[in-house]
Amino acid sequence: MILEYFMLLLLILMIGLAVFAVETRDLLAAVLAAGFISLVASIVYLYLQAPDVAMTEAAIGAGLTTLIFIIAVRKTERYEK
Repeated sequence: MILEYFMLLLLILMIGLAVFAVETRDLLAAVLAAGFISLVASIVYLYLQAPDVAMTEAAIGAGLTTLIFIIAVRKTERYEK
């Protein structure tokens, strides 16, 4: 019963982060929110007993992709006009 509430909390957190990433005008904050979405998704995959998918999502989705987007934002303007 508690694990269902934990999953519901994670899903609400993912939706909240997604709305924040779309609505914010600060591109760096949007990239970080997308990285946290990937991190929460990896926790969800771990709960669903898919550790290989969870590790891949954490490494590629939350780690490498976020890093590439941060480098791209640093080379352009940080705030959307």
